[in-house]
Amino acid sequence: MQKTVYLGMSADLVHRGHLNVIKTASQYGRVVVGLLTDKAIASYKRLPYLDYEHRREIIENIKGVDEVIPQHTLDYSENLLLVRPDYVVHGDDWKEGVQAVTRQKVIDLLAQWGGELIETPYVADISSTQLNTAISKIGTTPGIRLGKLRRLLQAKPIVRAIEAHNGLSGLIAENMEVKDAKGVKQQFDAVWISSLTTTASMGKPDIETVDITARLASMNDILEVTTKPIVFDGDSGGHPEHFWFTVRTLERYGVSAIIIEDKISGGGKRNSLHGLELKQAQEDPEIFAEKIRVGKRAAITSEFMVIARIESLILGKGHDDAMMRAAKYIEAQADGIMIHSAQKTPDEVLKFSREFRQKWPEVPLIAVPSSYNDIYEHELAEAGISLVIYANHLLRASYPAMQETAKRILTHQRSKECDDLCMPIKDVITLIPVP
Repeated sequence: MQKTVYLGMSADLVHRGHLNVIKTASQYGRVVVGLLTDKAIASYKRLPYLDYEHRREIIENIKGVDEVIPQHTLDYSENLLLVRPDYVVHGDDWKEGVQAVTRQKVIDLLAQWGGELIETPYVADISSTQLNTAISKIGTTPGIRLGKLRRLLQAKPIVRAIEAHNGLSGLIAENMEVKDAKGVKQQFDAVWISSLTTTASMGKPDIETVDITARLASMNDILEVTTKPIVFDGDSGGHPEHFWFTVRTLERYGVSAIIIEDKISGGGKRNSLHGLELKQAQEDPEIFAEKIRVGKRAAITSEFMVIARIESLILGKGHDDAMMRAAKYIEAQADGIMIHSAQKTPDEVLKFSREFRQKWPEVPLIAVPSSYNDIYEHELAEAGISLVIYANHLLRASYPAMQETAKRILTHQRSKECDDLCMPIKDVITLIPVP
């Protein structure tokens, strides 16, 4: 009787290392590939370039593969218990790091029915990581970037975005990563183009005085140095006929989503974090719902998202008003809801989120924990938040450092005392590699 070989793979960017493992596996019997889903891959590294169906079609057509089934987690246990293979074949590069625990579980499970783990030598001169780095240097296209946010929302328990207001902050959003205690890479998934930080970086107030053309020019610097999906702060969206063209323009740039707040359009706009300190007028929900419909009609692709931001909690109108508005905006085909709060605790956001999830389990829900910043991402995810936006932190961090540097120069009448605040000039020069 022919024996069964199980082979777990991500297979995002197929290279000869993958082919080597498949060739080895086929020598031992019938090869069943457990192809990791987007969600499984995103649980320990970046979202794959190709979605599951693309990857499945490629692997099914490689010589030596007899069957492809989805592997829904990094852990092999579910599929191994289903297939009960005689052998599991894997490259020998998983003995350390985030996959070491997975490897040991495979060994323990195989022992239950006398199965064997076969490890092939790692192909040292090529890897998916190297290929990913090369692709990042090449950049991306508007079409590829456009659909990434929807895929991320489907694949990750919570998506993480940070603001960028110029090319330099865009580079930080694109490249910053750390490894957590389990060895899993943590990085930002998306870039938030904030109205507040963009206008503040120009030295202007956040009152819709900077027009869309000027903001697009600023965003273009960020687009040039990033590949991650872009979420655009659309303020109130302006008049419906203007909003139509804004959506068309952003979609053409490859922006994934625009978020518009349900305040009355015009010169009276003030930043939401003022709360009730300044008079702010909320739009009639029916009028705002029609603006959402205009935006949805304007979008050419199904990937572009129009997200409604609800200001009811900010303006003291309470939970019930926020829920009423959510219902109307979702009925108008909003692709997601942002719930905003200026409270120091997350209580009202968590209350909204839990009730929201009971009514609309599949609609993306966005939170911006600027004022209630002691809450962890996993707590937001458990309450039903899909996307967390760190909306202004890079600008807020940069200003005090620049201010202190200027102060020290004036105080000491030289720049030596600023060394601890400044990166070496050589690092500045080499920050962006020359093609």
